[in-house]
Amino acid sequence: MHPQLQFPVKTSTPHAWKMSSPTLEPIFSTPTPTSDSPSISPPDPAFNSSLPPSSLSIAVPIFTMTLGAVSNILALGILLRSYSRYRRRTKARFLFLASNLVLTDFAGHVIPGAFALRLYAARMQWDSIDRSGVLCQLFGGCMVFFGLCPLFLGGAMAVERCVGLTRPLLHSSVVTSGHGRLAVALLCSLALLVAALPVLNVGRYSRQFPQTWCFLQVHGPLTGAELGLTLVFSGLGLASLAVSLLCNSLSGLALLQARMVKPKACSGTSLDIEMMVQLLGVTLVSCVCWSPFLISVALSVSQSLSSSQYDVRHYEWLMFLGVRLASWNQILDPWVYILLRRAVLRKIYQIVMRQGDLKGSKLGRWEASSFQSCEGRVMKRV
Repeated sequence: MHPQLQFPVKTSTPHAWKMSSPTLEPIFSTPTPTSDSPSISPPDPAFNSSLPPSSLSIAVPIFTMTLGAVSNILALGILLRSYSRYRRRTKARFLFLASNLVLTDFAGHVIPGAFALRLYAARMQWDSIDRSGVLCQLFGGCMVFFGLCPLFLGGAMAVERCVGLTRPLLHSSVVTSGHGRLAVALLCSLALLVAALPVLNVGRYSRQFPQTWCFLQVHGPLTGAELGLTLVFSGLGLASLAVSLLCNSLSGLALLQARMVKPKACSGTSLDIEMMVQLLGVTLVSCVCWSPFLISVALSVSQSLSSSQYDVRHYEWLMFLGVRLASWNQILDPWVYILLRRAVLRKIYQIVMRQGDLKGSKLGRWEASSFQSCEGRVMKRV
């Protein structure tokens, strides 16, 4: 998914289209119908109350695309440096998955963004750049692949932390670097398989309202393959979010319980806390950004299946707004790793508590050399 999806807005010339930047204003505007697209109005008249400017520079989407790319590169650098530092420790497994998540976010930001900028440069004249329909197929495939991959990897990170905190012996023996690479390969292959099915004539990609992006066919009469593929995409995405929430809940309870027991028991370390805070941040971003889109897709398909007479325009707008929100996932994800680090949290703690010296506090002792993970302590006793 990509935040540079450009959406047409009304201009002074009839039947003319202009592109808008990824701001909030285009959400509340009504596209002007053309001969290529049906006349679609939002379900609420309040959407007509505000129209964005008629002309916007391409510098705006380029700026936001650059911001997202730089954010992901910065976060990837932080994670790789941490990975080299903790390569032989438990955190290395988590950092490996997190690095792959940020790398996927970066690719999912740049590649679909290139399609969006190409359409922008062509003033959204699809036929002039995509007469064969190949561009729409690639665009739709990227939307599906780079939509599922972050959700899958976020779920894998949650499972890894849950096993590490609740079953440390099992984690030390089973969750190895080789198994981590295999898990990433399998999850990415599954996402690629789902994205490639329309190429094999299982489902199809089509232009979506307001004719500015491509995705699986969702509205209107659907074949069995189209219906099944759309439900598979929505179901896999929602299942990944559910797994993340469940595993994070169990991990949080285990970490809280460990910190409440006496010194004889294994207590949570600063590394465990840092990983859990970052994982909760990633899960929160994914739930906020992706849940509306995944639910709107499922609702649209269910309405199409249950009744041929339903308000298509309403569900098209739901998907339109949902994909706008989902497209910010690639920008917000890297900032979780940039901001939710121990060094940054120490500074925040200093500001909040107005305390310059943290040597006597628990947060002040957040040095990697001063802690050992729960798994390491258990293995030493064994």
